[in-house]
Amino acid sequence: MQLRHIANRGAEAPVATIRSSLLRAPLTPPPAQAPAEEPAPETPIGPDPRQILSSIGEVVYHWDLATDRLTWGPNLEEALGAIASSDLGTGLAYGERVAREGGASRYDAIFQANASDSGDGVPFQVVYGLAQAREFGHSPIVWVEDTGRWFADAEGKPASAHGVVRVVTERHEMERKLALGSQIDPLTGVLNRAQLSEHVGRFLLQAERDRKPFAVLLVALESLFALNRTYGYDAGDEVLAGLARRLRENVRPCDVVARHAGNKFALVLENCDTEQVLSVANRLLDLVKDAPFETSAGAIPATIRIGGVIGPREGRVPQVLFQHAEEALDVARQGNGKRFVAYTASLAREDSRLRALQVADSIVSALNDRRVDLAFQPIVHASSGELAFHEALLRVKLADGSEVSPGAILPIAEKAGLVRLLDQRVMELALEKLAERPELHVSVNCSIASILDPEWPDRLGTAISINPGIAARLIIEITESSMIEDFDTVKNLIAACKRLGVKVAMDDFGAGHTSFRNLRDLAFDIVKIDGAFIQNIVNSADDRFFVRTLIDLARHLSLKVVAEWVEDEETARILREWGVDYFQGALYGRAAAQPTTAGAEKRRLAGSFM
Repeated sequence: MQLRHIANRGAEAPVATIRSSLLRAPLTPPPAQAPAEEPAPETPIGPDPRQILSSIGEVVYHWDLATDRLTWGPNLEEALGAIASSDLGTGLAYGERVAREGGASRYDAIFQANASDSGDGVPFQVVYGLAQAREFGHSPIVWVEDTGRWFADAEGKPASAHGVVRVVTERHEMERKLALGSQIDPLTGVLNRAQLSEHVGRFLLQAERDRKPFAVLLVALESLFALNRTYGYDAGDEVLAGLARRLRENVRPCDVVARHAGNKFALVLENCDTEQVLSVANRLLDLVKDAPFETSAGAIPATIRIGGVIGPREGRVPQVLFQHAEEALDVARQGNGKRFVAYTASLAREDSRLRALQVADSIVSALNDRRVDLAFQPIVHASSGELAFHEALLRVKLADGSEVSPGAILPIAEKAGLVRLLDQRVMELALEKLAERPELHVSVNCSIASILDPEWPDRLGTAISINPGIAARLIIEITESSMIEDFDTVKNLIAACKRLGVKVAMDDFGAGHTSFRNLRDLAFDIVKIDGAFIQNIVNSADDRFFVRTLIDLARHLSLKVVAEWVEDEETARILREWGVDYFQGALYGRAAAQPTTAGAEKRRLAGSFM
C-alpha cells in the first residue's frame, strides 16, 4: 500500500511528499478482508504518515463537486478535534461549519477564482474559521489554512478539488494581536490617529444616511511640559494613560476615543448636537479637574481644554473637521476663561485674524534675527540636462527652529506690508551668493509690492554697483499677473533692469491674461510656463494644446522657455520635442540650502547661460 511505501522511506521523508501520496491514495480505508494466513509483523522503519500530519494539525481531503461528496484522510478527528464530531461528509455540511467571522471559505476560493484550468488544476489558498455545530455545544473557533487545487470539467467549471486543511489558530491569533497592536496607541490603550480618521469617515457616511449629527472633540492635557519637568516623564505618561482611561470610561460604547497627537485626545460622539456636546464637554472638564491622577510619583492634579465641532454640518471630510476642532481648541487655549469652545464660522474668521497677526510677528522677528534664508533649485538645459542656473527661493525659520513654507506667509506678508522687506532680504542674500561664486547664475522673484515701489530700481542699481560683474548672472522673475496691476510701471522696471545688464523672466506664464502685444512690448528674456499646466500634459490633451501654444508664442518672440514642475521622463521627452530650452522640477533636483556644484566643470557656465 502507498502509505506503507512512504513509511519505509524513513523519517526524513518530506511532509509535502506525504501529502501528495495521501491525496493519491484512497482516503477511506478499504473493506477488511480475512488474510489467508497471519503475516509476520513488520518492524516500522519511519513514523506513520498519519501521525506526522496529525502532529502538525493537517488533514487531506478530496471534494467531488458533482456529488458534493467530501472525503477526508483517516486523521480527521486528530487534526480538527471537536469540529470533526459533526458530519463533514459533504461540502454543504462542511460549509455550515464556516464561522460568520471566518471570512471567505473554500467554496469562495474555488468558485470566485478568476482563473481557468489548463489541465494541471488551479491552485488556491484561503484562511477561515470553523465552528462546532450547536448541538455539540460551544467551543472556540478553529482557524484553518486550506491549500489545494481544483480541476475543471469539459465545460471549464469546477468539478473536483483536493487539498490539505491545516490548523493555524495560534498563528491567526498572533496575527490578530499584531493587527490590533497596529491600531492601538501603546501608551494609552486607545485607538491611534490612523484609526481615528477611518472612524470619522465612517461617522460621516452614517450621518449622511441617517441625517443625524455627530461631534468631534479634541481634548488637550494642559502644561504637560511642566508636569514632566516637575514629576518626571514616567509620571507624565501615567497621567496621559489615566486621562485616556477616564475619557473612555465616561463616553458611550458607540463613541470613539483615540490619541490624536502628543497631549491631545480625540472623541467622536455619535448622534450628538450642539447642546449635547456642550453638556459632555462640561462633564469631562469637571471629571478631570475634580480628581487628581494617581501615579508612581503620587497624586497629580491636571486640567484640560477642549475644542469641538459638529459634523457633517461644519465639515464633510475628516481633515476639515479636525482642522476646525484644532481652531476651536486654539481659542480655548488663549486663556479667555473658556475651557471649551465650539467651532463656528465667526470663530474661524477671528482665528484667521489672530493667526495673521502671529505670522506677521514671526516675519518681523525672523527678519530682525536673520532667520530669513534661501534655498536654490537647479534649472537645467533641456537638451543635455546640464546645469544652467538656479532659482533662489525664500525660506523662513521660526524661533523654535521649524521652517514655514512661503505659501503660508507671503499672502499675510503682502497684507501686512512686509513683503518688500522680504524681497529686499532675498535680493541681498542672492547678490552675496553671486559675489562669492563667480560661476553661479541665479533668478530671484520680485513681488508686485516691490515692482510698484519707485525706489526699487535705484536700490538694485546701488547694490549691483558694488560688484558690477554679478549683473549678467542675475535674473529678476516677475509674475504674469503682476502686469495687470500697472503695465507701464512693469515696463519701466524691465527697462531699468536691462540698463543694468540684468535679465528679466516672466514667471507663471499662462496663468494670467497677457496679450501678444503686451508680451512683445515688455521685452522679457525668458518665460517660465506655469507648472500647473505642465504637470499633467502626459494625460491631458487640453494641457498639451495649451502648453504647445505658449511655447510657439514664446519661440515666435525669440524668448527662452523654462518649463516648471517637470517630474517625470515622459513629460521631459514631450517638452524637449516641442523645443523647450530649460527644465525645472523634482526630476532634476529639489531646492537645497546650497547651489548645485557637482560636475560644474562639465557644465556650460563660463559665459552667458543664454
